[in-house]
Amino acid sequence: MLPAAEALKTELEQLLPGVSVTLEGTALAIAAKDLLAVSRCLKDTDRFAMDYLSNVTAVDYPTEQRIQMVYHLYSMSQRHGPLTLLVNVDRAQPELESVTPLWRSAEFQEREVYDLFGVRFQGHPDLRRILMWDGFEGHPMRRDYVVEDQDNAPEPVR
Repeated sequence: MLPAAEALKTELEQLLPGVSVTLEGTALAIAAKDLLAVSRCLKDTDRFAMDYLSNVTAVDYPTEQRIQMVYHLYSMSQRHGPLTLLVNVDRAQPELESVTPLWRSAEFQEREVYDLFGVRFQGHPDLRRILMWDGFEGHPMRRDYVVEDQDNAPEPVR
């Protein structure tokens, strides 16, 4: 069974000296620089065995100049979860390491976040738009996005 959030926070800080973990409700908030270390520990440590990443998404906080990444992890082998990880990135230069090398399920989900929020994932094997066309400007899930006139959208390539 997965330990309670406070115990998990303490255990991660012991396993990964120098990594700072804070609690936001039952979610673990970690620094962007620590994402891969914490993720690898959660996946590779038998006690946690977080072998399944079910969801990667983002929330835009324009007044705070940040985008918050949200990851939901499960252990299929241990039958526990979800565990939520939160990572804040700078809204002006949103960059973060890709977790695709750890969980293949992140590949399309990171592309979706890149396309809709503009977060660039370093080390992603194929970071390109997945929903919007190549010439599309902006990121439609950001709160300051202005909806364009759909009648002026380019004609599809045939």
